[in-house]
Amino acid sequence: MTGRGAAAAAAVLIVFAVLVAPAGADDWLPHASDATWEYTWTDSVYNTTPTKEKVTVKSTKGGAFTLAWTTDGEQNPEDAPVSLGSVAFQEQPFGLIVTDWTSNPPPTSFPILCASIGSCGNSLASSLYNLIWGTRAPLLAEPLLAGTAWTSTGGAQNDVTSSSQYLGTEQVTVPAFPGPVTAAKVQAQVTQAGALGDPYGSGVRTVWWVFGVGPAKIVFQHKAGEVTTVQLSSTNQQQKTAPPDANYFPFKQGLAGTYSWTNTRWLKKPEVEHFSIDAVANGTARFAFKSVSGPLKVAAAYVFTTRTNGVTEVSAAAKAASLAKLPPLGPKFQPVDKRRHFFTPFDLMTFGFNPLLPAYPAAGNLWGSDPNGPDWVNFGVTGKSTVVGVQRVTVPAGTYRALVVRSSLKQAGFPFGSGTRTSWFAPDRGLVKLVFQHADGSVSRVELMR
Repeated sequence: MTGRGAAAAAAVLIVFAVLVAPAGADDWLPHASDATWEYTWTDSVYNTTPTKEKVTVKSTKGGAFTLAWTTDGEQNPEDAPVSLGSVAFQEQPFGLIVTDWTSNPPPTSFPILCASIGSCGNSLASSLYNLIWGTRAPLLAEPLLAGTAWTSTGGAQNDVTSSSQYLGTEQVTVPAFPGPVTAAKVQAQVTQAGALGDPYGSGVRTVWWVFGVGPAKIVFQHKAGEVTTVQLSSTNQQQKTAPPDANYFPFKQGLAGTYSWTNTRWLKKPEVEHFSIDAVANGTARFAFKSVSGPLKVAAAYVFTTRTNGVTEVSAAAKAASLAKLPPLGPKFQPVDKRRHFFTPFDLMTFGFNPLLPAYPAAGNLWGSDPNGPDWVNFGVTGKSTVVGVQRVTVPAGTYRALVVRSSLKQAGFPFGSGTRTSWFAPDRGLVKLVFQHADGSVSRVELMR
């Protein structure tokens, strides 16, 4: 494509990108140059005097920013810990990470969070240190959807490990707001081994994140019985409405189901296939397929990842001995042995271009194919996808309030690879129904059986 046509296509693709742009880490931890927060923290054993710390934005450049804190000028009691330091953050497609930190040493009365006394770069004697302890990459996973879980490490020697899970939203009351506010509740099991004070460095930490504001409350229940509590006292940031957290394509190890797939012309006898999720790690999952009955003898595996740009198919591999003769697929510029095939419902679902879904899907989201992207090499498909909205749908497995996504697809020279595809995705279940009206006049139908 050249000239005016190429420019028009580029403009369309830019519009698509804007329409599906997700809420980013800057909304969970805003960092405008004038943003300020004041936190008050206590520890049931080592800091029983409420201590105020002021947090400001020290610097910001693109997705990288640094927050600084100080107790100076906060009118704390004389016996309160003196603390000042900074933490550097970076926004990534998988969430918010911590890249560096620095501060004055913790009070000598605090547990030593290293294997030896000298040159210890670990501390829990501040609000932000209690936030980032053991969870550097990511500190907060994105997109933040129902069931999201991740692992991370931390500490100066990466000797602190954590396993975090998003537990949903909850009303939280802190001094910064006149009444309860809705917060995302994230709980981490934190473990430190080998430090002199590792019982203090281990335990259960819960953080309540307020969208548009940042952390509003932190409670760290240490293994030795101490409890550290951090509360937001004041801020000039305003709460925003968080994006919906419904998970329409969940990654939960052990999740399984059975699909039935028919085509009105080419696959009249149902092809029944079973799938299961056999591996999950930090927003990436592997789905395995195998035939149960029907004309296709299939073994297949698919890897998907969920990031701020949506749910994306990373890889697909399938082997099949087919007794059904399905029409060929393109693209023409690929040799026949390199072209995709329709062997499973996921082949029909992912055909064309990524993402499968936006990070936080909502009615009206629109995105399209990219002739310069890797999906063009694999599929050679032009078209667009639209989130229609949420509809009630009934399939043999049950009745669901499902997200409906409609795609128009054109694979030049291959009518079976062209047409209109409508997919229904149910929260915490994934794909439950798909209807592909092919340009050759046939219709493929997929339904979740159980």
